[in-house]
Amino acid sequence: MEAVRIDHVHLRIPEDELEHAIEFYQGLLGFQIGGFDEYERGETPIFHVRLAPETIIHIRPTDDFVHPERQNFDHLAIILEADIEDVKQELEDAGVIIEREGTPDGATGEAPAIYVRDPFGYLIELKEPVETA
Repeated sequence: MEAVRIDHVHLRIPEDELEHAIEFYQGLLGFQIGGFDEYERGETPIFHVRLAPETIIHIRPTDDFVHPERQNFDHLAIILEADIEDVKQELEDAGVIIEREGTPDGATGEAPAIYVRDPFGYLIELKEPVETA
C-alpha cells in the first residue's frame, strides 16, 4: 500500500461558535470556506476549510464538543507559501498569541514555523516551505 497524501483532517467545534471558525480560518489565516451553504441548509453535518487544491479540513459543529487535550491531539501542521516572519507579524497584529516558534522537521524537511491555537483549542503549526537548493 502506498499513500499519496492526506486528503483531509476532521475537527469538531462547538455548534454555537461557527463564526469563530470562519473568523479564524478564513479571516485570519486566509483559507477558503466551502460547503457552508449546504451545511446551513441541513444537507450535510460538516463544512470545510480548503488549505490547498487537494487538502481540506472538515469542520463538524457539534453540541457535544470536548476541548482537545495534549494526550489526545497535539497539532496540525500547515505549510504556507509565505515568509513566517510576515505571518507572525500579521497574526500578532490581529491579537493572535504565538505559543512557540521553532524549526521543526516534517515530511518536507526543516523550516521555520510558529504555533497558534484556533478558537477551539486545536494547536496549529504554520510553517514556511522548505528551501531547496
